[in-house]
Amino acid sequence: MPNIALIAPTSLESGDLRREFKTSPDVKQGVISKGYLHGKSVVFSHCGVGKVNAAHLTTLILERNDIDYLILFGVGGAYSDAVVGDVVVARNESYGEEGMIIGEGWKPMDFTGFALLKKETEYFNTFPMDRKLMKLAINASKDISLHAICGNFITVSQCSGTSVSGEIMQKRFNGLCENMEGAAVAHICAIYGIPMVEIRGISNMIEDRNLKKWNVPLAASNCNKAVSEIIKRL
Repeated sequence: MPNIALIAPTSLESGDLRREFKTSPDVKQGVISKGYLHGKSVVFSHCGVGKVNAAHLTTLILERNDIDYLILFGVGGAYSDAVVGDVVVARNESYGEEGMIIGEGWKPMDFTGFALLKKETEYFNTFPMDRKLMKLAINASKDISLHAICGNFITVSQCSGTSVSGEIMQKRFNGLCENMEGAAVAHICAIYGIPMVEIRGISNMIEDRNLKKWNVPLAASNCNKAVSEIIKRL
Protein backbone atom coordinates (compact mmCIF):
# COMPACT_ATOMS: atom_id res chain seq x y z
CA MET A 1 0.00 0.00 0.00
CA PRO A 2 1.54 3.35 -1.01
CA ASN A 3 2.27 6.10 1.47
CA ILE A 4 0.88 9.36 0.11
CA ALA A 5 1.70 12.90 1.24
CA LEU A 6 -0.99 15.52 0.77
CA ILE A 7 -0.15 19.21 1.11
CA ALA A 8 -2.51 22.16 0.78
CA PRO A 9 -1.48 25.74 1.50
CA THR A 10 -4.47 26.57 3.73
CA SER A 11 -7.46 24.86 5.36
CA LEU A 12 -9.76 26.85 3.04
CA GLU A 13 -8.43 24.68 0.23
CA SER A 14 -8.91 21.26 1.85
CA GLY A 15 -12.27 21.19 3.62
CA ASP A 16 -14.10 18.59 1.52
CA LEU A 17 -11.13 16.24 1.48
CA ARG A 18 -10.53 16.48 5.22
CA ARG A 19 -14.09 15.35 5.88
CA GLU A 20 -13.37 12.09 4.02
CA PHE A 21 -10.52 11.07 6.33
CA LYS A 22 -10.98 8.45 9.00
CA THR A 23 -8.65 10.54 11.16
CA SER A 24 -9.40 14.18 10.36
CA PRO A 25 -6.22 16.21 9.74
CA ASP A 26 -5.43 19.22 11.87
CA VAL A 27 -6.31 22.54 10.25
CA LYS A 28 -3.36 24.42 11.76
CA GLN A 29 -0.43 25.38 9.57
CA GLY A 30 2.58 23.09 9.84
CA VAL A 31 0.92 20.34 11.87
CA ILE A 32 1.59 16.98 10.22
CA SER A 33 -1.30 14.53 10.60
CA LYS A 34 -1.58 10.87 9.67
CA GLY A 35 -4.69 8.98 8.66
CA TYR A 36 -6.40 6.95 5.96
CA LEU A 37 -8.29 7.93 2.84
CA HIS A 38 -9.91 5.28 0.65
CA GLY A 39 -7.84 2.68 2.47
CA LYS A 40 -4.55 4.41 1.67
CA SER A 41 -2.05 5.63 4.26
CA VAL A 42 -1.90 9.42 4.06
CA VAL A 43 0.29 12.09 5.65
CA PHE A 44 -1.46 15.45 5.50
CA SER A 45 -0.54 19.03 6.32
CA HIS A 46 -1.20 22.66 5.48
CA CYS A 47 2.06 24.36 4.58
CA GLY A 48 0.91 27.98 4.66
CA VAL A 49 1.21 30.49 1.84
CA GLY A 50 4.46 31.07 0.01
CA LYS A 51 7.62 29.33 -1.12
CA VAL A 52 9.52 29.20 2.17
CA ASN A 53 6.58 27.75 4.08
CA ALA A 54 5.99 25.20 1.34
CA ALA A 55 9.62 24.11 1.10
CA HIS A 56 9.99 23.87 4.88
CA LEU A 57 6.90 21.71 5.36
CA THR A 58 7.74 19.45 2.42
CA THR A 59 11.21 18.86 3.83
CA LEU A 60 9.81 17.96 7.25
CA ILE A 61 7.35 15.48 5.75
CA LEU A 62 9.94 13.78 3.56
CA GLU A 63 12.54 13.61 6.33
CA ARG A 64 10.12 12.09 8.84
CA ASN A 65 8.12 9.72 6.63
CA ASP A 66 8.64 7.12 3.93
CA ILE A 67 6.64 8.73 1.12
CA ASP A 68 5.91 7.13 -2.25
CA TYR A 69 3.88 9.96 -3.84
CA LEU A 70 3.27 13.60 -3.01
CA ILE A 71 0.21 15.57 -4.09
CA LEU A 72 0.12 19.35 -3.75
CA PHE A 73 -3.36 20.78 -4.17
CA GLY A 74 -5.32 23.97 -3.67
CA VAL A 75 -6.61 26.91 -5.66
CA GLY A 76 -4.91 29.14 -8.19
CA GLY A 77 -5.43 31.83 -10.79
CA ALA A 78 -5.61 31.14 -14.52
CA TYR A 79 -3.84 33.25 -17.12
CA SER A 80 -5.98 31.91 -19.97
CA ASP A 81 -7.34 28.66 -21.46
CA ALA A 82 -9.16 27.79 -18.21
CA VAL A 83 -12.17 29.27 -16.43
CA VAL A 84 -13.27 29.52 -12.82
CA GLY A 85 -14.10 26.08 -11.48
CA ASP A 86 -11.82 24.17 -13.84
CA VAL A 87 -9.32 21.67 -12.47
CA VAL A 88 -5.78 22.22 -13.76
CA VAL A 89 -2.88 19.78 -13.50
CA ALA A 90 0.73 20.90 -13.69
CA ARG A 91 2.97 19.62 -16.46
CA ASN A 92 5.86 21.65 -15.06
CA GLU A 93 6.36 24.11 -12.22
CA SER A 94 8.56 27.15 -12.82
CA TYR A 95 9.89 29.82 -10.50
CA GLY A 96 8.54 32.92 -12.22
CA GLU A 97 10.83 35.54 -10.74
CA GLU A 98 14.20 33.88 -10.09
CA GLY A 99 16.65 35.24 -12.62
CA MET A 100 18.09 38.61 -13.59
CA ILE A 101 16.93 41.99 -14.87
CA ILE A 102 19.14 43.49 -17.55
CA GLY A 103 18.65 46.30 -20.04
CA GLU A 104 16.76 44.02 -22.42
CA GLY A 105 14.45 42.87 -19.61
CA TRP A 106 14.08 39.79 -17.41
CA LYS A 107 16.21 36.70 -17.99
CA PRO A 108 15.78 33.26 -16.34
CA MET A 109 18.33 31.45 -14.18
CA ASP A 110 20.10 29.73 -17.07
CA PHE A 111 21.17 33.18 -18.24
CA THR A 112 23.14 33.54 -14.98
CA GLY A 113 24.79 30.14 -15.37
CA PHE A 114 23.74 29.08 -11.86
CA ALA A 115 21.42 26.09 -11.54
CA LEU A 116 19.02 26.00 -8.59
CA LEU A 117 19.64 22.26 -8.30
CA LYS A 118 22.19 19.90 -9.83
CA LYS A 119 21.53 16.16 -9.86
CA GLU A 120 21.58 13.90 -12.91
CA THR A 121 20.30 16.99 -14.67
CA GLU A 122 20.46 20.71 -13.94
CA TYR A 123 17.32 22.52 -12.84
CA PHE A 124 17.22 26.25 -13.46
CA ASN A 125 13.68 27.63 -13.16
CA THR A 126 11.58 24.64 -14.18
CA PHE A 127 10.79 21.36 -12.41
CA PRO A 128 8.74 18.71 -14.26
CA MET A 129 5.93 16.75 -12.63
CA ASP A 130 5.87 12.95 -12.62
CA ARG A 131 4.32 12.03 -15.98
CA LYS A 132 2.42 8.94 -14.73
CA LEU A 133 0.84 10.91 -11.89
CA MET A 134 0.05 13.77 -14.25
CA LYS A 135 -1.82 11.47 -16.65
CA LEU A 136 -3.60 9.76 -13.75
CA ALA A 137 -4.73 13.15 -12.41
CA ILE A 138 -6.13 14.26 -15.77
CA ASN A 139 -7.94 10.99 -16.43
CA ALA A 140 -9.33 10.75 -12.89
CA SER A 141 -10.65 14.31 -13.04
CA LYS A 142 -12.32 13.83 -16.42
CA ASP A 143 -13.84 10.51 -15.36
CA ILE A 144 -15.79 12.27 -12.60
CA SER A 145 -17.01 14.92 -15.07
CA LEU A 146 -14.65 17.71 -14.09
CA HIS A 147 -13.24 19.96 -16.80
CA ALA A 148 -9.52 19.26 -16.48
CA ILE A 149 -6.62 20.89 -18.31
CA CYS A 150 -2.88 20.18 -18.18
CA GLY A 151 -0.34 22.96 -18.55
CA ASN A 152 2.60 24.87 -17.15
CA PHE A 153 2.33 26.41 -13.69
CA ILE A 154 4.22 29.49 -12.53
CA THR A 155 5.12 30.11 -8.89
CA VAL A 156 5.42 33.73 -7.80
CA SER A 157 6.18 35.76 -4.71
CA GLN A 158 4.15 38.71 -5.95
CA CYS A 159 0.72 37.73 -7.30
CA SER A 160 -0.37 39.22 -10.63
CA GLY A 161 -3.25 41.55 -9.78
CA THR A 162 -3.53 43.29 -13.14
CA SER A 163 -3.96 42.10 -16.70
CA VAL A 164 -0.63 43.65 -17.66
CA SER A 165 1.36 41.97 -14.90
CA GLY A 166 -0.35 38.67 -15.67
CA GLU A 167 0.56 38.87 -19.35
CA ILE A 168 4.19 39.54 -18.47
CA MET A 169 4.39 36.53 -16.16
CA GLN A 170 2.42 34.19 -18.43
CA LYS A 171 4.79 34.77 -21.35
CA ARG A 172 7.87 33.79 -19.35
CA PHE A 173 6.96 30.09 -19.25
CA ASN A 174 3.76 29.85 -21.31
CA GLY A 175 1.84 29.63 -18.06
CA LEU A 176 -1.62 28.22 -17.47
CA CYS A 177 -1.90 28.72 -13.70
CA GLU A 178 -0.26 31.02 -11.16
CA ASN A 179 0.35 30.08 -7.53
CA MET A 180 2.73 30.77 -4.65
CA GLU A 181 3.99 27.32 -3.56
CA GLY A 182 4.31 24.80 -6.37
CA ALA A 183 7.87 25.26 -7.62
CA ALA A 184 9.21 25.16 -4.07
CA VAL A 185 7.49 21.83 -3.36
CA ALA A 186 8.63 20.45 -6.72
CA HIS A 187 12.19 21.63 -5.96
CA ILE A 188 12.26 19.70 -2.67
CA CYS A 189 10.69 16.62 -4.27
CA ALA A 190 13.41 16.71 -6.92
CA ILE A 191 16.06 16.80 -4.21
CA TYR A 192 14.56 13.71 -2.50
CA GLY A 193 13.55 11.92 -5.70
CA ILE A 194 9.85 11.77 -4.79
CA PRO A 195 7.24 11.55 -7.58
CA MET A 196 4.93 14.54 -7.37
CA VAL A 197 1.86 16.00 -9.01
CA GLU A 198 0.13 19.35 -8.45
CA ILE A 199 -3.60 19.92 -8.90
CA ARG A 200 -5.35 23.27 -8.55
CA GLY A 201 -8.92 24.47 -8.84
CA ILE A 202 -9.22 27.77 -10.68
CA SER A 203 -10.64 30.38 -8.30
CA ASN A 204 -10.11 33.42 -10.51
CA MET A 205 -8.82 34.68 -13.80
CA ILE A 206 -5.64 36.74 -13.70
CA GLU A 207 -6.89 40.15 -14.74
CA ASP A 208 -7.47 43.51 -13.10
CA ARG A 209 -8.34 42.33 -9.60
CA ASN A 210 -12.10 41.96 -8.99
CA LEU A 211 -13.05 39.72 -6.07
CA LYS A 212 -16.69 39.65 -7.18
CA LYS A 213 -15.65 37.35 -10.02
CA TRP A 214 -13.77 34.92 -7.74
CA ASN A 215 -15.18 31.60 -6.53
CA VAL A 216 -12.80 30.00 -4.06
CA PRO A 217 -15.34 27.50 -2.63
CA LEU A 218 -16.11 26.07 -6.09
CA ALA A 219 -12.43 25.88 -7.01
CA ALA A 220 -11.51 24.15 -3.75
CA SER A 221 -14.42 21.72 -3.94
CA ASN A 222 -13.64 20.62 -7.50
CA CYS A 223 -9.97 20.26 -6.70
CA ASN A 224 -10.74 18.16 -3.61
CA LYS A 225 -12.99 15.87 -5.67
CA ALA A 226 -10.17 15.33 -8.15
CA VAL A 227 -7.62 14.56 -5.42
CA SER A 228 -10.00 12.13 -3.75
CA GLU A 229 -10.46 10.24 -7.01
CA ILE A 230 -6.72 10.19 -7.66
CA ILE A 231 -6.06 8.61 -4.27
CA LYS A 232 -8.63 5.89 -5.00
CA ARG A 233 -6.58 4.95 -8.06
CA LEU A 234 -3.09 5.03 -6.60
